[in-house]
Amino acid sequence: MPRMGFVYLLLTFLFCFILVHLVKLAALGLISVKKPPEEEKKPEPKPEPVYYIVEKKRAKKRYSDPKEIEFKKN
Repeated sequence: MPRMGFVYLLLTFLFCFILVHLVKLAALGLISVKKPPEEEKKPEPKPEPVYYIVEKKRAKKRYSDPKEIEFKKN
């Protein structure tokens, strides 16, 4: 007869375990029914790299005369 206590304990545990998980699944189902389904986002294609052609500046052979800057005195 002492083994009947173990059987009752096991059955009670299984009943509570299944009940808790059924309640969790029901709650998830209700939440998913209430909110509209999310739209799937398509990944945007990566833009292709843009390459610029840079030309080296050529040095001037002749420079103009330097300009004089005058500041106003107050």
